[in-house]
Amino acid sequence: MNRQEKEAGRLARAYIPQKERIGVITAFVIAVLLVLWQLKGLLQVPSETLHSRQFEHIFKDFGSYARIALFIVLAYYALLLIMRQPVWDGLGHVKKGLAVLLRFARRWHTPMAIIAIAFIVLHTIAVFMYGFKFDFNNISGLLALLVLLPVPLSGLLRYQRLDRKWHLRSGLAFAVLFLIHAFL
Repeated sequence: MNRQEKEAGRLARAYIPQKERIGVITAFVIAVLLVLWQLKGLLQVPSETLHSRQFEHIFKDFGSYARIALFIVLAYYALLLIMRQPVWDGLGHVKKGLAVLLRFARRWHTPMAIIAIAFIVLHTIAVFMYGFKFDFNNISGLLALLVLLPVPLSGLLRYQRLDRKWHLRSGLAFAVLFLIHAFL
């Protein structure tokens, strides 16, 4: 196969494979509706409430929902790393169970990532509405957000095998910054 045939084959493929397209589109629609619905609710909050403990719980809840979704997203990489360990070579039944979990995690990796990004956007908007302070927690969250920006784009390129492992690298950098933001 020469170079032109490879280029033609690459251009003919869709950005999102057919078997994942329904899940990705459904998650995208849910994420857009969620952002619009919650943004409408955030914009209706009275200005006196913006700096209260009640509103602080609102934006922390968005962060907690994003954290849960991101743990599902990161489970794919953790299970992949566990599966590649030579410890499981003699234990076929355990490896089969891990393979089932890995398939489940792979199936939900992209849809949950899209929904997690929606919660991250809501969390960011609510934090700026509450009042951004230059402290460790807010700066680490802002850095995590900046590192998150190339992850979805490199994920789309990942389907075409054009990302040169940037999706994994930027995703791991985001995961480290996210864990620092969430737990320190």
